Amino acid sequence: MITMNNPGSHYPKNTRLRGYDYAQNGAYFLTVVTAGRAHLFGEIGERGVGLSAYGEIAREEWLRSAILRPELYLGEFVVMPNHIHGIVVITDAQTQISADMVDCAHRKAQLSRAKRSIGSLVAGFKSAVTARINAVHCSTGISVWQRGYYDHVIRNEYEFDRITEYIALNPFRWAEDSENISSPL
Repeated sequence: MITMNNPGSHYPKNTRLRGYDYAQNGAYFLTVVTAGRAHLFGEIGERGVGLSAYGEIAREEWLRSAILRPELYLGEFVVMPNHIHGIVVITDAQTQISADMVDCAHRKAQLSRAKRSIGSLVAGFKSAVTARINAVHCSTGISVWQRGYYDHVIRNEYEFDRITEYIALNPFRWAEDSENISSPL
């Protein structure tokens, strides 16, 4: 089982692997948290996550990431009340991720290496969700996201499978989830 800490409060200031190129082909586990861990995206029920209108926006924009960035394959993901967990695979026409790790992960890279980085993906995702939520309120000042994000480079198939399971089961472990510390808004 993967142990998650509270992004932004208990994570080291820099969770990056020293010297690692986050634009290179590979699989990554990401966690992006709402500002103040506010429960913006929905509620947990017996059947899992019931998404709010904001949660639907976050889900739509996450899925849209793979359309806008065809070099990405989106693995398992979940929109939780105050955070999103997801697996992202970067690949291109020259390199193929293990078929056992990810089916259909072979995609053509159409963006420059700098624009296809994990940082660029997260920044674009956060920006799109924030813009859409602010548009709902005819505002530009609603803060949606906590600064930064958590990432983990997935190094092998065992980790990939373990993280996939963690994400899929996350809604059912909400009562024990370290991100479940805010009151619903």
